[in-house]
Amino acid sequence: MADTKNHQAAPIIEVRDIVKHYGSVIALSGVSMHVSKGEVLCLLGDNGAGKSTLIKTLSGVVRPTSGDFRVDGEPVNFASPRDALDAGIATVYQDLAMIPLMSITRNFFMGREPVKGFPPFRHIDFEHCHEVTREEMHKIGIDIRDPHQAVGTLSGGERQCVAIARAVYFGAKVLILDEPTSALGVAQTSMVLKYIHQVQQKGLGVIFITHNVRHAYAVGDRFTILNRGKTLGTFAKSEIAMDELQNLMAGGKELEVLSHELGGTV
Repeated sequence: MADTKNHQAAPIIEVRDIVKHYGSVIALSGVSMHVSKGEVLCLLGDNGAGKSTLIKTLSGVVRPTSGDFRVDGEPVNFASPRDALDAGIATVYQDLAMIPLMSITRNFFMGREPVKGFPPFRHIDFEHCHEVTREEMHKIGIDIRDPHQAVGTLSGGERQCVAIARAVYFGAKVLILDEPTSALGVAQTSMVLKYIHQVQQKGLGVIFITHNVRHAYAVGDRFTILNRGKTLGTFAKSEIAMDELQNLMAGGKELEVLSHELGGTV
């Protein structure tokens, strides 16, 4: 039922036939996809499939060579990541863009700290910042005993949740998550996947980029397969089994041919 509802909802982000050239190199060769409110769209593809270039295009880091990019039905042409943020598109990268020795609070607000007082005596309202950080993390089941502690003391899963909570708090309509579970253990992966589900329940659109089909299938509503810069297809969870998804992402036909050539050893 959820797949049908999401499919019929107006897309927050929609791209059609996006092409990106770097000189003579074709990074994207006609990618189409969309994500709606309250939906998790998983972008699946192996190394070199075009995932990184697509993330950079959606987040305003690079401009597409051609194609149609719309946010809430309106055409956009982002000149910078700030433009994408202003449009409600927040990207949480693999490296998280966090400073390990800086406090959880400073990482949470980084560059957006509220100030109080009047010039020349304006100063950051750290009391408010600490309270917000503690509350926002508590909402997702992470008890921050001391918001002053260095963010580097948190587990990988907790740091991912801080980055996602930060984006949600500052008004993201769509979250682009770049391989959020790639370096995590089982317990930490479970924490992040549960939080992605919570974010979806709040009505945000989520684009979950991964090469791990099992993680994608746990939270995804629809799955778009990228291969060599092209969209191979988009499938609702009700339309495709996990092993079929894995086979498509890994280039099942190519593996079959190779296996036959090598006498069934692949």
